[in-house]
Amino acid sequence: MVLSTDNKSEKAGHIPKMMIILFLLAGFQILCNSRLSASHSGRPEIVIENKEMRFILYDNGKPKSLIHKETGQECLDLENREKSIFALTEYRPYATELMLTYSAKPRKYYADRVRKEGNKLIVQFKEILYTATIDLNITDHYIGFTLEKLSYTIGKIGVAKRKTEVDEFTLLELPVKKRAHFGEWLNVVWDEDVSVNVLATDPYVKIDASLSGNSCLMTAEMDNSIKLEGVGAALITTATSKLLSSIARLEEEYDLPLGVKSRRSDEYKYSYYEPKGITPKNVDEHIAYAKKGGFRQMLLYYEDIFVSMGHFIWSDHYPLKMEDLKQVVRKIEEAGIIPGFHIHYNKASKNDPYVMPIPDPRLNLSKIFTLANPLNKEDSIIIVEESPRECTLEEGRRLLKIGNEIISYESYTTTSPYQFRGCKRGELGTEIDTALKGAKFGLLDVDTWPKFIRFDQRTTIQQEVAKRVSEIYNEAGFKFVYFDGAEDVHYPYWYNVPKAQWEVYQHLNPTPLFSEAATKSHFSWHIITRGNAFDTFLPEEVKEATDIYQVAAARYMNESFSSMNFGWNDYLAPSNRTIGMQPDMYGYICSRAAAWDCPIGLFGRLDHFKNHPRTEDNLRVIRMWEEFRIAGLMTAEQKQELRESNQEHLLFKDVEGKYEIIPYKKVESGAGNSSSIRAFLFNRVGKTWVLLWHTQGEELLQIPVSKKDITLYEMQRGKKKRHEGSGNHTTISVGDCQYVVFDLPAEEVGRLLANSKVL
Repeated sequence: MVLSTDNKSEKAGHIPKMMIILFLLAGFQILCNSRLSASHSGRPEIVIENKEMRFILYDNGKPKSLIHKETGQECLDLENREKSIFALTEYRPYATELMLTYSAKPRKYYADRVRKEGNKLIVQFKEILYTATIDLNITDHYIGFTLEKLSYTIGKIGVAKRKTEVDEFTLLELPVKKRAHFGEWLNVVWDEDVSVNVLATDPYVKIDASLSGNSCLMTAEMDNSIKLEGVGAALITTATSKLLSSIARLEEEYDLPLGVKSRRSDEYKYSYYEPKGITPKNVDEHIAYAKKGGFRQMLLYYEDIFVSMGHFIWSDHYPLKMEDLKQVVRKIEEAGIIPGFHIHYNKASKNDPYVMPIPDPRLNLSKIFTLANPLNKEDSIIIVEESPRECTLEEGRRLLKIGNEIISYESYTTTSPYQFRGCKRGELGTEIDTALKGAKFGLLDVDTWPKFIRFDQRTTIQQEVAKRVSEIYNEAGFKFVYFDGAEDVHYPYWYNVPKAQWEVYQHLNPTPLFSEAATKSHFSWHIITRGNAFDTFLPEEVKEATDIYQVAAARYMNESFSSMNFGWNDYLAPSNRTIGMQPDMYGYICSRAAAWDCPIGLFGRLDHFKNHPRTEDNLRVIRMWEEFRIAGLMTAEQKQELRESNQEHLLFKDVEGKYEIIPYKKVESGAGNSSSIRAFLFNRVGKTWVLLWHTQGEELLQIPVSKKDITLYEMQRGKKKRHEGSGNHTTISVGDCQYVVFDLPAEEVGRLLANSKVL
């Protein structure tokens, strides 16, 4: 072999050092693979296949191959397949012999014998004497694995032993080759050609993955504290273009929420308007503003309708209760807008009958304590056996529940004798009582928004509230739902987050067109089909926050074939504390949302709408972007440009109604150095354009340019506007958004604006 090189020290006929290194690495890889093959040489193989994939295991449970048939691609990372795909975990060894041998820490036992009997895998673990029967559900679209049963064999040597415990079972541990994309939420690796997906077929399996080098180790595990037997997961290996269709079939056949159907619906694309303080008296005003913004959905917050969470006590603004709510929802629908319900659902507000005057025993206690001394009615110090070291000291969250009494504390000691100090008795309307030494009591699981107390998800309280929520949703006529505070559950979060959502979701009729939530877990993918909205940001920081939070979230959600909400966006009028939300801010938010095929959410505040001089302009900008995005007019190139750049873009609509996306730049000094005039400069059809408006009202601006060198257009209708001027100056009125077009280069226009004067 002769390789040419410009390095004179490496003459023709000599192999460069880097090439030698590459050859050595390749040889080492071949050696490793040959050793692996040799170690399995002659071992029986188990073939599990459908029309899309061929999955081959050795009879010791170690994976040999996962082939996507259409492309012939190997999907396993062949460098990392030295362990069985099945395993048992004990948090410490329980069998006497193992306990005497190994350390008291979690120990994972991998299967060492596997055989296939019909559509079942019989999996054995020599070291721990368990046999797992795994049912295979082989379909054209996926292969399902379900742990049918775990059987224990008593050892033959020595005295017969009782059945030992199992804390976790690993149903799949699959080293998949990394690809261009990894969707953590859905648990899928994919590129433009092939996708490999390990996903739950019920809420009880813990799905996870870890990335290392060129490998993605995808796992499906069960926790005995939740459920072991009858729990399953599925493996999909298919063309990426077919992935969602395969998941859709799985959802239908396992009776899961139809997450794919939701994502494919027209309504999935629509943004929503959330009216603040909506009542039967002002619903028409809110509808009018929503239509001006082009919103096709409206989300009603339960706090505008009810005064408590849990029992949903009706607000005085709804004197006819459900009849008033049904009237509000009916008006929204008659206006062509889809109504949704924004709820908290996994906790009770402190003013709810679940909390006062007698706290429900199903409220969650995050810590348990033992009284070291009797508790008398006059005591302000509570002495306990355990250290309160991990208890919160946050305001509003320092609540103990002893019997039916709620007690607040100011501080505690972390050295013996352990004490809660500064205690106030009979809080939240509860009755002061006594308790005996040795009584068990707990720290109430008060929400980080301390107006709520969380539910114990191990009890029936969540189902009870789910039924109450669904009755309101169903009777009022809502069509979609936002699960707020989804993070407000106790450990294990992977299970309780979707479990609480599922408790509510399965009772909703009609099934929500889509759902959003504050937090999600793997199983939530089928329920929470449109991700989350962020809390509001101040106008002065909203663009930066959009890039930091919403864009990052959209990129993450896109990897799992989902969108998210570029909200929530507040509506604030200018004041002495803020410039207020302005057209360029909404334009920036909407442009970034459009780049990721995402909707937005807007808080509708009637007082701010009326007090903001640019409300018409703000809502027009939102409406234009909404129409443009839903119509699918944005090209892939335009989306990519907006995804990767911090450049701001204007959505321009010409007189013929055609849209253009144009980069524009803020004139930092505004115009005339006025802090109240915002100006953005761009080029179009060979001329320099300036988008100009006043943030708080209206002012006259004198520009040092001849009247004949500029043209003014209304932004709303594209019509020319009149302006006055002399030979060297032109005076325009700056109020609503307008275009000022110059027959001059951009640099000169910038200087003219800097030298302009506010009259």
